Amino acid sequence: MIQPQTAPEVNGDTRTAPLLLVADPESTLVHGLADALEREGVVVTGVTDGAQALLQAGALQPDVVLVSASLPVIGAVEFIRAVRLSRAIPVLLGVGEDHAEQAVQALAAGATACVARPYRVPELLPLVHAAFSGEAATRRTLVVGKVELDVNAYQVKVSGHTVHLPLREFELLHYLMRNAHRTVTREQIMRHVWNSTDTTSTNTIAVHVKRLRARLGDTDDQLIQTVRGVGYRLVDKTA
Repeated sequence: MIQPQTAPEVNGDTRTAPLLLVADPESTLVHGLADALEREGVVVTGVTDGAQALLQAGALQPDVVLVSASLPVIGAVEFIRAVRLSRAIPVLLGVGEDHAEQAVQALAAGATACVARPYRVPELLPLVHAAFSGEAATRRTLVVGKVELDVNAYQVKVSGHTVHLPLREFELLHYLMRNAHRTVTREQIMRHVWNSTDTTSTNTIAVHVKRLRARLGDTDDQLIQTVRGVGYRLVDKTA
């Protein structure tokens, strides 16, 4: 088990810093995440399997739990179901490219939200602080024209009809919708969606944009517009 570098600050019987329990089979990943989050004032305890996670969830009563979709011994979905029997603690599911089905099952079991794995501190911090401050994971929905994206339910609708997206396309759409009506560069997309600084993989972006347009029915490329030589811009076609 990975112990926090600093103990949770306590004022009377109340914590003054959020406590995050991370359950992930890659201990080096957890160590790196713990170091980064603790610099932001979050206390982190890490475990490497679902059985340890259940024990620590009961013993520590963390403010938030982050579990990997590939959690061993007791899987992520089983862990979420077990936690939901006794507590309403927010549980975040760390998902990769091949975890779309686990994401659906985990959300149905009561997961609060899905986050990209490898983990990104800017994505995790708002969720951790929202839970700690009592703003329990409310549903976050983005709407641009006829497109509606529910972050926590991992769901996209176009004109009220559900559209099923692979995880990377969902993240790409999420990033474009967060920056609606603004041009985002290919470098920004690589950094925020692929968590990469590789500027030579712009063809990867083009392929995913093409697939995303097709799934959204954007046949004339007017929802996701190409800004030649720069990047892309998502706009409200109904405006």
